[in-house]
Amino acid sequence: MMCDFNNLSDKQKLHYHRLLLDAAEKFGGKNFFLHLLEAIRESKPHPLTAANRTFTMELGEIKWNKVIFNDKLQLLQKMRTGESERGNLLPSEDAKNYKKVLNLVRTLKPIVFHVKPTDKADGPGFFFQPFEVIDKKTTRLNPLFDALFFCAIGTVKKILNYESK
Repeated sequence: MMCDFNNLSDKQKLHYHRLLLDAAEKFGGKNFFLHLLEAIRESKPHPLTAANRTFTMELGEIKWNKVIFNDKLQLLQKMRTGESERGNLLPSEDAKNYKKVLNLVRTLKPIVFHVKPTDKADGPGFFFQPFEVIDKKTTRLNPLFDALFFCAIGTVKKILNYESK
C-alpha cells in the first residue's frame, strides 16, 4: 500500500511520512535510516531468512525472534504486490492459495523486530511487528516492515521528505 506512493491520498502520505520520520529519528535520522535500507537491499540472500535472526551493519542492527524460511518470504513478496488493489494482504477466501497465505500470516504475525542504532546517542531505536490486523478478514503489511524490507528506497525517500500542501 504505502510503496504505491503516487496513488496515496495526501492524508495517507502525511500519515506514512510521520510514521517513517518518527522511526528514522529513533535510529539517528533520515540518512542513517536510508543507509540501513540500502544495506538491507544489498544483502544477499534476503536478510529476513537469516538463521541467526539478525541483520547487522555499522550504524545498527535489526533482531527478530523467529526464523523466516525462504518459502514464506517468497509467498509474502508475491502477496504484497496485490495488497494495494485488494486493500488486504489476504486473498479472497475462495482463492486457491487462501489457506497458505493465512498460515503465512499466523506464522509471522507474532514476530517482533527490534531496530537499534549502534550508538545509543543516535536514538532509542524502535520495534514493530510485520502486520496490522484490521479485522478477522483483513490484514495489511505494517508500513515499517514494508519500508524496511521491501519498498523501493526512492519511494521511502519521497515519503520521508513529503510536505503537505
